[in-house]
Amino acid sequence: MTQNPDSAPISPPALGWSAFFDDQLSAGEQSLERMRIATVHRARVTAVSDGDPVRLSMSAQASTADYAVGDWVLVDPQTRLLLRRLDRRSVLQRHTEGARAPQLIAANVDTLFIVTSCNEDLNPARLERYLAFANEAGTNPVIVLTKVDQVPDAAPYIAQVAGLQRGLAVVALNAQSAQAADLLAPWCTPGQTVALVGSSGVGKSSLLNTLAGKSGEDAQETGSVRLSDAKGRHTTTARSLHPITGGGWVIDTPGMRTLHISDTAFGLDRLFAEITELAPACRFRDCTHAHEPGCAVQAAIAAGTLDPARLERWRKLQDENCANTPVQSGPRGNRTTKLPTKRR
Repeated sequence: MTQNPDSAPISPPALGWSAFFDDQLSAGEQSLERMRIATVHRARVTAVSDGDPVRLSMSAQASTADYAVGDWVLVDPQTRLLLRRLDRRSVLQRHTEGARAPQLIAANVDTLFIVTSCNEDLNPARLERYLAFANEAGTNPVIVLTKVDQVPDAAPYIAQVAGLQRGLAVVALNAQSAQAADLLAPWCTPGQTVALVGSSGVGKSSLLNTLAGKSGEDAQETGSVRLSDAKGRHTTTARSLHPITGGGWVIDTPGMRTLHISDTAFGLDRLFAEITELAPACRFRDCTHAHEPGCAVQAAIAAGTLDPARLERWRKLQDENCANTPVQSGPRGNRTTKLPTKRR
């Protein structure tokens, strides 16, 4: 993160502080410095309050893996020692195969810009994974379609994604155009935090440069895509917090082509609300919506009011979520968490 040395000091509310965090402070913590994590590396973290980011000291027992970009922390103003992380309003975390704990992506994000492009990279099934991810994290998802300048008409691409979730906002833009910042301005007001996620090569770095007003040596590196399959290479290798020109904050993230579904029941219910709302009308409470008589979901498919492809994608993600989500087992008062076993 870079900070203009001539800019005015940043107030906590402008940085994203709210009553939610104020309520967590004890009387003895009022004199501590409130800072927001700007970068997280293997052996260090930096944070910002009212000026340039500074490196924080950490106790020997602390691990950088426990912190996410966007976290609010309390810091000793004299020693810069990180004393405590405050509870998060929202947290984006990625479940990776074989890992015992999720990978932290970003914290205290208000809006998640799910970035894809108007080319072969656009994959509705993959976007549904991102939407479930956003829903479960407690953020507001917005689909951002980039590279509209490279197609004669963006309408077919918008039509592919507009119905993926009820009330979903979709914005089509050229990430390198100054107009992109205007189109995304409703979600980038002072004190608001947005994060960018999506596959490599969709224009996240270009969009970040536009939103943050970065150019020249300060700009994030951008890369080209292969013409054969529209896939790009990773140019962002770490997560970082940046001020948005005119207000707000943006967190950039490395490209994620694979996103496993795990412990995401609420996110899936919101994503597939048209199925979730029909299920109680089925004859059987444990209806799988596949072959049972009196199935309200199958009746909707027969009536043409529900897309059968949506049901198939719902079933696939539900099965994956069930297979990957840890379960509690054992007698009451002595329960243990059992990780799912990998299917052969």
